[in-house]
Amino acid sequence: MSEDLKREAAAMALTEVREGMRLGLGTGSTARHFVDLLGQRVAQGLNVICVPTSEATAAQAISLGITLSDLETLDRLDLTVDGADEIDADLNLIKGGGGALLREKIVAAASDVMIVIADDSKCVDPLGKFPLPIEVNRFGLGATTRAVVEVIKAHGAEGGLKLRGEDKGEAFVTDGGHFILDAFFGRISQPEALSNDLLNIPGVVQHGLFLNMCSKAYVATPNGVKTLQRK
Repeated sequence: MSEDLKREAAAMALTEVREGMRLGLGTGSTARHFVDLLGQRVAQGLNVICVPTSEATAAQAISLGITLSDLETLDRLDLTVDGADEIDADLNLIKGGGGALLREKIVAAASDVMIVIADDSKCVDPLGKFPLPIEVNRFGLGATTRAVVEVIKAHGAEGGLKLRGEDKGEAFVTDGGHFILDAFFGRISQPEALSNDLLNIPGVVQHGLFLNMCSKAYVATPNGVKTLQRK
């Protein structure tokens, strides 16, 4: 999918932005286009205040002159625009391929509306082809990993579990200082039950299933951008 089409999806999301809004800014290659386009509008005089979901997005926004805040200062956001690794027919998502899932979920949950921008390769039924990221505390990693293995076995994971970055000799560390376990399901038939079972493990900080959070998706296709609404 060309970057031009991703940018078209980002431009559609930008039409949702109004003067004075409090915005959540997502992380990833498609969300980066939205931040770029928002920066152009800010340079033209648009007044918004934004909460970034990663250090990378914060740095990009600052370079574009976008005013930033945090969720200590702002109690609620009007809108969050973010990308996704997978989107199902009900606009449930898998996110976290970029490693920012915890902050992304906190920001999305603090928003009145969450809009996703993506290309059509991310539309699936059911979720699960993309590995599910599970953010875990570094303390007790072995015990947490064993508990996660039992949960994903019970839910039929086809490809097991791996610590992100271990194949490169150094574990990936999130902005919050945590590790990420990637679970390879193939298909996730009961996402709500899986979500609950993972969150019941003490060492699991959060996971990349975003259920009933996204209201609308702008999806870039070779024939233009299509709009998906949650039923």
